[in-house]
Amino acid sequence: MAKIDYKKELKEFYSPSTKEVSAVTAPKMNFLMVDGKGDPNTSKEFADAIETLYPVAYTIKFAIKKSGGSDFGIMPLEGLWWSDDMDDFVLGKKDNWFWTAMIMQPECVTKEIFEAAVVAVKAKKNPVSIDKIRFESYDEGRAAQIMHIGPFADEATNIKKIHDYITNIGGKFEGKAKKHHEIYLSDMRKTAPGKLKTIVRQPFII
Repeated sequence: MAKIDYKKELKEFYSPSTKEVSAVTAPKMNFLMVDGKGDPNTSKEFADAIETLYPVAYTIKFAIKKSGGSDFGIMPLEGLWWSDDMDDFVLGKKDNWFWTAMIMQPECVTKEIFEAAVVAVKAKKNPVSIDKIRFESYDEGRAAQIMHIGPFADEATNIKKIHDYITNIGGKFEGKAKKHHEIYLSDMRKTAPGKLKTIVRQPFII
């Protein structure tokens, strides 16, 4: 059985243009999620979240494959970002940022499969954030997005493009209810900053 690549199956949401902002309506999807606060570049809490998400994601994948289900590739890390004072977010005061680190799960993943995977990972590795992980749906809905190539610190131009696009079509967004969303297509540990591929997305309403 061929391995399913959900990035290709969901190409509209995981392969936007690098030049033009596009509007999408993201369907409700299920995710593994861990919440936290602080600068992702220096926060141990953020690193702990990633070290929990991936073992659980791989345990789920192998459990489904072993039971005769479909084989699929692990989806990329994603993040929702906001702050109590959104000026802190705009000004880059990252210590005050809240985040949800997450990995999308295909429809074949159930709550029971998730719970069994958490038990298995806790018994084998017991990562720091294992008791914080949850399995939850996220219904983002209408959003504007673009592909950013380069360091995270250089995202401002593309973020402005997205915000201008939303304003120009009569849309509205508020940074807490409609959280800034990033999808990290590159492995940050192995990719040069100039070659990082990040989908930058902002949900909005009309």
